Amino acid sequence: MNVFTPTELAYLSGERRLGRLATVGLDGMPHIAPVGWTYNAVLGTLDIGGRDLARTKKFRDVARSGMAAIVVDDVLPPWRPRGIEVRGTAEVIRSPDSLIRLHPRRVVSWGLDSDDPGARHARDVSAERSDASLGTHRTRRNLLHA
Repeated sequence: MNVFTPTELAYLSGERRLGRLATVGLDGMPHIAPVGWTYNAVLGTLDIGGRDLARTKKFRDVARSGMAAIVVDDVLPPWRPRGIEVRGTAEVIRSPDSLIRLHPRRVVSWGLDSDDPGARHARDVSAERSDASLGTHRTRRNLLHA
């Protein structure tokens, strides 16, 4: 299920950009790292990959907490920042090409509207996603009430 607006999808599907993935460590400290990512149109997720990903702190953090956030952004000249922040539940996929799959729960975008470059849009997309769209992934809420 797609939770992104057409403008956000155009940005995510356009020029290749780095993202910054945020996780929380076992000690409660935030951790942020630059990552490569792709938009998975079939699942409506952001899939984060990388070299030896399964051996990284971010992979362990997501495996433990089931949560992450990513920011994908850039700046157009002379000074027009734009981007998307996606927060949500996350799962680790263990395979030869391991990845972190981020299921959007909150989306914040800014600077993407050419008619109003200063516009900021934030919305909770949890209600737009059914539990079925999450497959077998257990959300934090489900884990707390299990």
